[in-house]
Amino acid sequence: MKLEEGSHPAPPTGLLHWRVSCRTDREALAPQAPALSKWGQPGGEGQRASPRKEKETLEDFRICVRSNMADSKAKAAKAANKTPPKSPGDSAKDRAAKRLSLETEGAGEGAAAAAPELSALEEAFRRFAVHGDTRATGREMHGKNWSKLCKDCQVIDGKNVTVTDVDIVFSKIKGKSCRTITFEQFKEALEELSKKRFKDKSSEEAVREVHRLIEGKAPIISGVTKAISSPTVSRLTDTTKFTGSHKERFDPSGKGKGKAGRVDLVDESGYVPGYKHAGTYDQKVQGGK
Repeated sequence: MKLEEGSHPAPPTGLLHWRVSCRTDREALAPQAPALSKWGQPGGEGQRASPRKEKETLEDFRICVRSNMADSKAKAAKAANKTPPKSPGDSAKDRAAKRLSLETEGAGEGAAAAAPELSALEEAFRRFAVHGDTRATGREMHGKNWSKLCKDCQVIDGKNVTVTDVDIVFSKIKGKSCRTITFEQFKEALEELSKKRFKDKSSEEAVREVHRLIEGKAPIISGVTKAISSPTVSRLTDTTKFTGSHKERFDPSGKGKGKAGRVDLVDESGYVPGYKHAGTYDQKVQGGK
């Protein structure tokens, strides 16, 4: 097999064999030059190769370095793709974390099972607390919902307990910098109102009666507000009394004509404007026959 100068055969399977074969080919193709000593004279120890030989050796060295760098990069990429093996300590930590999560879940379930059911009074408190507020949690109640509760549950009777009494009690029970009351403060407020609502009964009986008024109740949703009819409003909305261009915008029944009442549309029927017998020609002809 003849090789031209500077060409190399395809690398074999082993990189080392390829390097040796390339070096052997270069030595066979290179011109034979007498060895020079370190002083530039032929022969002797410390023989120095020709500049061409040194250049080829340097090129082989560069090829070797590049191949080693490529091999190292490939190994690094493989190592990065592989997940590192877990040490025994890591597995122990995983087991401990799993056990802790199971214990937490079990404790949460036990707490939920042990939690007592809400009383009828607390259920009513939460219904009114979340009324009209999508962000409310039901644990606190605003003054507006407190007044609605007293009104819907008939705690306010207009004689012994009024809206003013309800507002005064709310301001007295809540904190100075707070705008809401909790369920415990709610019960205190009811106790204050029960003394005025049921004056002829003892304190315990009065509180019990107020609780009965509220237990199981829910906010009353009022209907749509009806329009107030007055002579002034009816006169302004009566289309039969409209004049000018406003009269043309409504038909005799009071319904709006839409675009026909705002824009002058061209009549393409062929009849003169104001002709009252439009469309009766065919009937007259057929009746005459």
